Amino acid sequence: MKAKVLGILIAIFSIVSQSAYARAPAPAPPPMDAETAQLIEKLGLIEAEKKVSEMPGWKRPRKVVVLYAAPFSQTLIESYRAVAPGVKVIEAKGSAAALALIRDADGLIGVCDPGVIAAGKQLKWIHAFTAGVEDCARIPVLQERGILLTNAQRVQGPVMAEHTIGLMIALSRNFERWIQNQQTGVWRGDGYRQDTMQTLAGKTLLVSGLGGIGTEVARRAHALGMNVIATRASGKDKPEFVSQIGGPDELPALIRQADFVVNSTPLTEQTRGLFNARLFAAMKPSAYFINVGRGGSVVTDDLVEALKRGVIAGAGVDVTDPEPLPPEHPLWRAPNIIITPHVSAHAKLALEPTMIVARENLRRYTAGEKMLSVVDPSRGY
Repeated sequence: MKAKVLGILIAIFSIVSQSAYARAPAPAPPPMDAETAQLIEKLGLIEAEKKVSEMPGWKRPRKVVVLYAAPFSQTLIESYRAVAPGVKVIEAKGSAAALALIRDADGLIGVCDPGVIAAGKQLKWIHAFTAGVEDCARIPVLQERGILLTNAQRVQGPVMAEHTIGLMIALSRNFERWIQNQQTGVWRGDGYRQDTMQTLAGKTLLVSGLGGIGTEVARRAHALGMNVIATRASGKDKPEFVSQIGGPDELPALIRQADFVVNSTPLTEQTRGLFNARLFAAMKPSAYFINVGRGGSVVTDDLVEALKRGVIAGAGVDVTDPEPLPPEHPLWRAPNIIITPHVSAHAKLALEPTMIVARENLRRYTAGEKMLSVVDPSRGY
């Protein structure tokens, strides 16, 4: 009899203990580390005004899927788990794997795949590894469900700025001509006008879209001795290395001053087809056009004609419309152009900050803190 009573008491104690354990709160996420804090300050990342815990529908996540085309290292995944104790952080190696994991997930980090997002019926938050998220922001279920979207704005700015300056130098020094001669084994330093080779120092650069990328381009151009002017849709406060800033409506006037024009605007209804025949005609015949923003912000046929007719001196583009650029497209054969295949953000040094910012937003979402780099779906950035 005593043994039976003891057994019942043990069973009751076990049930009570398990119930208490189930109700026990998960451990709090650790505080932000010094390295991450320094990176946020260096990049000038913008923090949301309100804590995510104050947003409708927020609850501490139970499961977050990390989706990327290439597999992550185990160390990286473990670092994500360390900042989100009690959260099941699972790597999905490709969209097919993500579809099987996303159905009961609260968050998605990485690639903004429409099919995966549609299948994630419980998704409350998405963090994209890219800065350009206009396609992601337009996914119907994202707006219908009020899913929070954050991205990698400003993270790739330094790397893309170096790529942009590289295109500017290559064009101004006729690198495309010398590389063609190299391929045919021709040493030819004469037979051309020397005044077609320029220096950047003393020239005027116009940055259209002084955001994360544009600001980094402006910073480097100023260091090379250029006069930097810019346009920006979000106000006219300017850094010390920019001499003049105007609104988007002032672009046609400002573009007349520029020796180099860099487009780093996001793709919105206002910027789609922004750079067209009219704007190219307003540029100096000696000026160069660089596009590292979005291909859709340029009327490609107008750019081809501007190059063929010598309306502008040349162009460097990392993004095109259409993209990928078909082999038969006339832009490939336009004179004085350098085309890179949407690789301006690629660099080993850009990958680590991207992963750190994503990890920090995971920590903040789990802790209910203010998120970084929140996207306004209505604007697309």
